[in-house]
Amino acid sequence: MTLDVTLEHAHDIDTVWETLIDLYAQVRADQLHLPHYSVERYAERLARHGKEPGWETVIARIDGTPVGYGYCNTLTPVTDRWWQRTAPEPAPEIASRTTVAIKEMMVLDTHRRRGVARAFHDSLLAGREEEQASLMVSPANQDGRVQALYEKWGYESIGRSQSAPDAPALTVMIRPVRLPTS
Repeated sequence: MTLDVTLEHAHDIDTVWETLIDLYAQVRADQLHLPHYSVERYAERLARHGKEPGWETVIARIDGTPVGYGYCNTLTPVTDRWWQRTAPEPAPEIASRTTVAIKEMMVLDTHRRRGVARAFHDSLLAGREEEQASLMVSPANQDGRVQALYEKWGYESIGRSQSAPDAPALTVMIRPVRLPTS
C-alpha cells in the first residue's frame, strides 16, 4: 500500500505549535497522567527546544491531516546538555563533531509501520549541514522494536541519559547525517 505523505518543513515554532501539541497529546494519550509526559511538561520542553539554534520540524500529513512529526536542533559541541547528561561521557571525537539532535519523533498509532517516520526523519536530515545525527530512545519503547528500527537506520548506541528524575532512562544513539552509499 502506497501512502501519499506530504512533508511540511517549518523553522518557526509559533506556526506549528498547536499541531505539535495536538499530535503529542494523541500519541501520548495513555501516558498524559504521568508528570513527565503531561502536555504542560511537553509544552515547556517544546518551547525551550524551539528557541535553540537550528530548530526545525517536519510534519507528515496524509490527505492534509497531520499524522506524525519530528523535530531537531543543532547541539553545541562538548558543552551541550545532551552530551553532559550522557553516561558514559562521550569520547571527544563524538561530542566535538557538529551534531543535529532529533529531539522528538512521533507517529499516530494508525499510521505506524508504514514508513511515515522514516520519511520525515530522512527529510529532516536531508538539508542539515552537521556531521552527525543523534537521538535518544527508550529501550522499552514497543518492547525494543523502536531502538532496533533506529539501528537499521544506521544509528548505534553510545550511552544512556536521563533528563529528569521522573523521566525514563534513554539510550543515546548516533550516526552520520549522510550514510555512505553502498
